[in-house]
Amino acid sequence: QVQYVESGGGLVQPGGSLRLSCAVSGFTFSASGMSWFRQASGKERELVAAISNTGGVTNYAHSVRGRFTISRDDAKNTLYLQMNNLKLEDTAVYYCKRPRFNDDWGQGTVVTVSS
Repeated sequence: QVQYVESGGGLVQPGGSLRLSCAVSGFTFSASGMSWFRQASGKERELVAAISNTGGVTNYAHSVRGRFTISRDDAKNTLYLQMNNLKLEDTAVYYCKRPRFNDDWGQGTVVTVSS
């Protein structure tokens, strides 16, 4: 079955960086666009970044544009999110998922930005 295993989260000070990873199994990763989402406490899950199946097209939420970079390694079936210049408002649980499929969500990885 489809599985998403997110990792790389942690506690970081404002202005710091983290690199999230998402290991994927259960479908042909190289044929699928992928997305990162996040959900802050008490808020709805929101789309953070997306990447096409070829990696040639990326899109970002306005709030993270210029600070976050989505990428993929098809040889490793892994999606990444490089997060730089982190802000307090980036604190959330981060998830990856392919769009438009009703897959179960992974456990997510917790990012806490705090001084």
